[in-house]
Amino acid sequence: MTTSIRPLPASPLDPARDDMLRRVVEGLDAATLQWVAGFAAGVAHARAVAATPPEAAARLAVVYGSQTGNGRRIAERLGQAAEAAGFAVRVHAAGDYPLRDLASERLMAVVVSTHGDGDPPDDARGWVEHLLGKRAPRLPELRYAVLALGDSSYPKFCETGRMVDERLAELGAQRLLPRLDCDVDYDDLVAPWLEQLIAGVKDTLGALKPANVTRLRGVPAPQRHDRDRPFSAPVLANDRITGRGSSRDVRHLELSLAGSGLTYRPGDALGVWHENPPEVVDQVLETLRVTGEEAVSVEASTATLRQWLGREREITRLTRPFLVQHAEKSGSADLAAALEVAGGSRLRQLLKEFQLVDLLQQYPAEWGGEELVRALRPLAPRLYSIASSMAAVGEEVHLTVAVVDYQHAGQRRLGAASAHLASLDGDSASARVFIEPNERFRLPEDPARDIIMIGPGTGVAPFRGFLQERAAAGATGRNWLLFGNRHFDSEFLYQLEWQEAVRRGNLHRIDLAFSRDRAGRYYVQDRLREAGGDLYAWLEGGASLYVCGDAERMAPDVHAALLEVVRRHGGLDADGAESYLRRLADDRRYLRDVY
Repeated sequence: MTTSIRPLPASPLDPARDDMLRRVVEGLDAATLQWVAGFAAGVAHARAVAATPPEAAARLAVVYGSQTGNGRRIAERLGQAAEAAGFAVRVHAAGDYPLRDLASERLMAVVVSTHGDGDPPDDARGWVEHLLGKRAPRLPELRYAVLALGDSSYPKFCETGRMVDERLAELGAQRLLPRLDCDVDYDDLVAPWLEQLIAGVKDTLGALKPANVTRLRGVPAPQRHDRDRPFSAPVLANDRITGRGSSRDVRHLELSLAGSGLTYRPGDALGVWHENPPEVVDQVLETLRVTGEEAVSVEASTATLRQWLGREREITRLTRPFLVQHAEKSGSADLAAALEVAGGSRLRQLLKEFQLVDLLQQYPAEWGGEELVRALRPLAPRLYSIASSMAAVGEEVHLTVAVVDYQHAGQRRLGAASAHLASLDGDSASARVFIEPNERFRLPEDPARDIIMIGPGTGVAPFRGFLQERAAAGATGRNWLLFGNRHFDSEFLYQLEWQEAVRRGNLHRIDLAFSRDRAGRYYVQDRLREAGGDLYAWLEGGASLYVCGDAERMAPDVHAALLEVVRRHGGLDADGAESYLRRLADDRRYLRDVY
């Protein structure tokens, strides 16, 4: 039995070929038609492969997604190694990668971190969504490797890297070598992996071409001081900027960069190498029932246990690998059960709320000094959004730091870095710092463009720098700040500065939300909805939108409010609103710095 052929929809063929195709398929049964379709697809694929630009087949593409700069550093390091090996390489930030090139890539290395609760970094979100979506091409000719970065103090450790690795394989790509999952102390793991990758690329490429390294963003000239060579910055000011009625201690710090050669731009972060608070170290030692003066030798270094815990190891953040070891030592059924369900509520609670001393007290276990030091993660620097512009403050850098200070089971607990910074006082006080560039969070190049800044709590920090920079540059675009906190009287951070900026005409609008000063909670996202008409009008007029602050609750709530505003005032459905915000992000007009 045969059926007539319907007219071909929007046929790209000329009339003669169109007629020929109809006559060829007329009368064929279903099985034969499927064979013809497969044959045509095979021809199309062969021609696509043949048409692949030679340079794409003979180069290594390095794509990175980085939230704190670690991924960028590793990708640049890989690019330099590839260049030294003598073959062509392109290094891309994921947000700048031309998605149309994916189908023609033959060699790719992906370096991607996981942010928050298993999310990709903001600059890689579009790239990852494309890869995971329906529009991703089949990649049978691609050979690839994935280096995943994460933080094992979060349940979904290296989740983004795992998804990218599995999806590339699902699309038909072949691994050059197994995925490497890295914690924050990644240096010892990365070096041999990079060597293996370069060797694999050499084997794949065979005859090597002259090096040709292309980066979609310029790489700044190296500075004398960096993450591995921090600068000891003298403390010029350390002031509490919350009122006496506030239970929160928020500090404004001013540090001198004179003589360091360090420079930064608004939106960048300051990396701080800290020491653990002495009272936190004392609590751990008391719980272990040791003096802390015992000599401990690890990795060719010898120091007292107190020194190791104070300067070299994380004791205020737990990691899943440490929990695994402690569960075995303690024999705790509760810990074992929590670890059985990756990302379960009990595991989340342990990783979020417990410090080392809490674990030792609630689930006692015997730890030797050397054994404990080896099991704990090395101390890592903390990053703080810079709250100043060099155009306004010269060779200084300012920070806004909320001191983590709370009660757990009736005992005081302190955050490591924030308590360290708060303690820096006196003429000789200094902090070991470095600049961490943040290309994902930049002011618009056009000084006439309006900007909208959403920064509850200490999330307001970078916007202080934004306003300073815009005022110094004489920018003509309007500036709108939305700020929220708990109480107007005691927690309106930088109140006098904002009022002065309004008086001078540098801040054109400020909207406030103080959650505890009225019946029922009232947050910045509520103020966003109320100002939705004006907000949408600013966006339609070309404004850039910035969000900074808490990633766990604030950022999702603000995003939901923005979707509601766009739906209501733009007349869009849910999918249309998502597409609207996605376009803003793709155009670098919706930028987030959340942590």
